[in-house]
Amino acid sequence: MGNSSVDSGSPQQIPVVVLAGFLGSGKTTLLNHLLHRSGGSRIGAIVNDFGAIEIDAMAVAGALGDSTVSLGNGCLCCAVDASELDLYLDRLAAPATGIDVIVIEASGLAEPQELVRMVLASEHPGIVYGGLVEVVDAAEFDDTRARHPEIDRHLALADLVVVNKLDRTDDADRVLGLVRSLTDRAAVVPATYGRIDPEFLFDCRPSEERVGQLSFDDLHDHGADDHAGHLHTGYDSLSFTADVPLEPRRLMRFLDSRPEGLYRIKGYVDFGPYDPLNRYAVHAVGRFLRFYPEPWAPEAARLTQLVLIGSGIDADTLGKELQGCKKDAPHADEHGMWGVLRYVQGPDEPEAETEADLEDPPA
Repeated sequence: MGNSSVDSGSPQQIPVVVLAGFLGSGKTTLLNHLLHRSGGSRIGAIVNDFGAIEIDAMAVAGALGDSTVSLGNGCLCCAVDASELDLYLDRLAAPATGIDVIVIEASGLAEPQELVRMVLASEHPGIVYGGLVEVVDAAEFDDTRARHPEIDRHLALADLVVVNKLDRTDDADRVLGLVRSLTDRAAVVPATYGRIDPEFLFDCRPSEERVGQLSFDDLHDHGADDHAGHLHTGYDSLSFTADVPLEPRRLMRFLDSRPEGLYRIKGYVDFGPYDPLNRYAVHAVGRFLRFYPEPWAPEAARLTQLVLIGSGIDADTLGKELQGCKKDAPHADEHGMWGVLRYVQGPDEPEAETEADLEDPPA
């Protein structure tokens, strides 16, 4: 398990993660865990079921305004309904907040598809879709499906599924296998007490960057946490560096066929003669993909640097496939970048390439 120091923060867009799941699945517990383990990162939490929220840090919180609470780590918690979502996204994405990631905790009866649509439809230039995380209760999964058959549709849309409360079931392998059969290439991770590694979802800043400000790590003594030392839900990661350009058609074939369990891809790509002036920052989460061209710094080394993060991924095979994307000819095919440019969003373009992913799956 590990991560890389590749700086994928150049496109100054804040990922917006939708956290969904039926009542009792453990969404709030997972959100609390992320808030406590965020390191130096600032989380903006939008909660549209505020009456039921039990965020431990409320004890050190102070009100910032209507329905908005400031948490000790610079985190913000907003109580909203769907009509207010864009307003709060706009508020949290303001540069002055210093927010690194926004997590929307849906109510237990919310339709996650609609929340995802709203995030994708947002015209705010400061945010980017960060994935749909669906939390399920392993011990109650069969009963939940019987009461709420729409959960199959939710799982088919998810980018990451957290199978929570595995310590409360005797047939964990069967439940995990069933959940995997209902997803569409999503990463499926087991958990107890909602404990997943925050690095799976977002890039945690080193705590040293927060000198002079209290963080959750300062406010809570984790030494007494019996479960802190054995997270079940570590992620797998692969760091890839190439000092020769990548061929865009080969890379797009790789991205179009990315395997089950590969949740995030981040970093920079050098396409060499296809665009000698720019490197391309890449952001992929689940089936969502976007490239950002940006000028090479005058003295920058021309490198491709990528980090792939997932659960149960075959890092050796993925590394070999990326090696096969290297360009072995000095010239550029004039149409070679078309596949990449489909995922470069213009200033007034909608997320058309992602809307197809939100269509209801066939029955």
